[in-house]
Amino acid sequence: MAVTAQLTSEDLDALRNFDTCMIANAVEKFNVRLHNTGFTDGTIRCIFEDAPAMVGHAFTARLRSGEPPIEGGTFHDRSDFWNRLMEVPAPRILVLEDTDRPPGRGAFIGDVHAAILKALGCVGYCTNGAVRELSAVRASGIQLFAGNVAVSHAYAHIFDLGVKVTVGGLDVSPGDLLHGDRHGLLTIPLEIARKVPEVASRLQVNEHKVVEFCRSSAFSVAKLSQVIRNMG
Repeated sequence: MAVTAQLTSEDLDALRNFDTCMIANAVEKFNVRLHNTGFTDGTIRCIFEDAPAMVGHAFTARLRSGEPPIEGGTFHDRSDFWNRLMEVPAPRILVLEDTDRPPGRGAFIGDVHAAILKALGCVGYCTNGAVRELSAVRASGIQLFAGNVAVSHAYAHIFDLGVKVTVGGLDVSPGDLLHGDRHGLLTIPLEIARKVPEVASRLQVNEHKVVEFCRSSAFSVAKLSQVIRNMG
């Protein structure tokens, strides 16, 4: 698994200062990908909507929970999973693609796994499947993005560690930089990550100018066109 270079704490803090929508607007300005890619769709929702923006590097794997193992019993956590997760720079975000059809029969993360992830330097978890025990997870400080909430972990089993996965229409590879809040989750290409906050700040200033003008007594359609042109 390729491991990306870690951004500085200052770089990460600068990205956290903006909501995910503004980060998405800034990324578009670099024209490094199609504007309809790089973010989750409406099948994934942020569980703790009032939490601040989350930024971290992805560790990826696949999950299935709907069927028991061939020999019976339940699946158990593997120590190699936790060791592999630690290869990704902190802060870390676990991203699991639920391969059950439909996904979300069982939830991998609950209070115990949230505590483990927190101890391993994780700030969040994203899946197209399910999550559970929300109050305890919230108290742990782990942010959640998921397709649904479920009662049981069922036969939660993790496999295909460190591979490219797709969650809610978003392709995620190990080490990808993720930014998420109540609006959803997106990847930030690492080659532009340090430049994104400056562009986001400029866009935010321009947006505030338009909003303030629209609320002012000087508003007119003709003047609005001029304000937009002045923004470039």
